[in-house]
Amino acid sequence: MRLIAQLSSLLVRGSALMLGLVGATLAIASLGGALSPALDSLTHMAPLWLGMGAGAVILGLAFARGAERKAIVILGVVALCGSALLIREEVWSASRYKPEPIAPGDLKLIQFNAWEENDAPARSLAWLLAQDADIVVIEEGGGAARRIIKGLRAAYPFTSCATARCEPWIFSRKKMTASGALPRGVAGVWAVIENPAGPIPIIGVHYVWPLPAGRQQAQSAMLVKAASGFDPESLIIAGDFNSTPWSFTLKRQDRALGLQRWTRALPSWPAGQFSRVATAPAPILPIDHVYSGSAWRAVKVERGPAIGSDHHPIVVTFRRQEK
Repeated sequence: MRLIAQLSSLLVRGSALMLGLVGATLAIASLGGALSPALDSLTHMAPLWLGMGAGAVILGLAFARGAERKAIVILGVVALCGSALLIREEVWSASRYKPEPIAPGDLKLIQFNAWEENDAPARSLAWLLAQDADIVVIEEGGGAARRIIKGLRAAYPFTSCATARCEPWIFSRKKMTASGALPRGVAGVWAVIENPAGPIPIIGVHYVWPLPAGRQQAQSAMLVKAASGFDPESLIIAGDFNSTPWSFTLKRQDRALGLQRWTRALPSWPAGQFSRVATAPAPILPIDHVYSGSAWRAVKVERGPAIGSDHHPIVVTFRRQEK
């Protein structure tokens, strides 16, 4: 029994050391994302590095002794501090947001990556229609999600694209006076929606993954350039950016767009059965985002349920600001 206890203690202490070492190394490397797109890909997992650091500190204090304990705890603290530097601003901004009661005349928008391997497209469509949103922005509407696109086309009188090759899609209950695609190189569409208080330009986008490094940064530059062609006060942008808010890429995009990003620390991925072998108990990464210009205030921002996609839908209700 004593041997078993010693081996168990050694295993726990070794695990604590590994958590601290890996967490600290990757958290510090993530800070290099300010200079390197490749290292910036590590920033997206900052919550994991944070968890590793916390685990190292807890296990180190509980099971290690002497110099070993000190080394493990120091590594854990380094992982905690490095990760906290990345995510603290986002968490602080999220804590300051205060929702307001919804009123008649507010504009309801849904951002949803429907996922080409959606395992419950009928449920997804039923949920979307039940929301009775004014605008719905959809990504990955091919494959199993085609049923969702077909149902939305039947329910919404206006869509940004008339062909099945479009991605993303913008659906609107209000009349679209113009629409088109973003420049080649970034999956995106735009539409101008008629509104009594003034036209509403909408952009829907879908970025590639952070790796290989450089492509996502190039797409961000394309979006910023395309957005400059619309009225910045009334513009709304929604999409699956495949980028977390603590990445340097998204932080730079926030500054370059000059818009308010309302999806603060709101995890949207993964959801449900997000792969053949894994089911998500809860979303971890905030990668679906919604922006607006100063003409809008988001009175409510919420995450929808898991409805068949590997993403949760995001629902934002806007109110036009008084000039």
